[in-house]
Amino acid sequence: MTGLGSKLRVLAIANQKGGVGKTTTAINLGTALAAIGERVIVIDLDPQGNASTGLGVPPEMRTRTSYDAVRGTVSLLEAAAPTAIPGLFVVPANSDLVGLEADLSGDPSRAYKLRDAVAALVAQSQSRPADQAFKYVLIDCPPSLNILTLNALAAADAVLVPVQCEFFALEGISQLKDTIDQIRASLNPGLEIQGVVLTMHDGRTTLSREVADEVRAFFGPKVYQSVIPRNTRVAEAPSHGKPILLYDYDCAGSQAYIRLATEIIERERQTKAA
Repeated sequence: MTGLGSKLRVLAIANQKGGVGKTTTAINLGTALAAIGERVIVIDLDPQGNASTGLGVPPEMRTRTSYDAVRGTVSLLEAAAPTAIPGLFVVPANSDLVGLEADLSGDPSRAYKLRDAVAALVAQSQSRPADQAFKYVLIDCPPSLNILTLNALAAADAVLVPVQCEFFALEGISQLKDTIDQIRASLNPGLEIQGVVLTMHDGRTTLSREVADEVRAFFGPKVYQSVIPRNTRVAEAPSHGKPILLYDYDCAGSQAYIRLATEIIERERQTKAA
């Protein structure tokens, strides 16, 4: 494991509910962190490969993937593809990941494959000059609790939870917290919730405000002050293969992700100082 003292931090972006903005958050948080000088690898761990597409890596360019890295046939560094953003790389995904559960079914260490790959990345990163070392790994998890998500949570230092400000948003929140508690008890004792980010927020609606209040009541100070608004430009950007910061830097969504990245780094500093 990387540990709090490490210069590299691994954040899994997870929620068992689909459509809450996990991939959008992985793409745009990675971009915002890179924009303020951090070196970041996004690991696309969803067979749909949407994070790869959104970072400008089309299917035909995914010759080495997260499937290969989890299987151990290539390293994360070997699989990482550069993006249009300096300092931001993505380990792309494709439908090969669908077969991973069956491939690893007889392997007693199957939940730790990604953790081993991350440990190798830490070792490789430590041997590089400081300005070439990675500071963050962001893992975009699929919307289910399967072997892929288990691998992500076993490899991570902390979980970042996107929560959609819509009806049914709280359905599954307590389930996710129970899952994290179970992972902490069985696979990864050091796992923590880094924070909860409210996504697709519409300040004009009572429902968005009520959901935001309920999430803050449930998670308390774990909820970031930065809120990601419902924003057409954010929704459009992935179809152009661009993070929102490249697609429309001045829009409300871009500015929200920059604020979130700043808040996350500040929270990380407080964690390391504690």
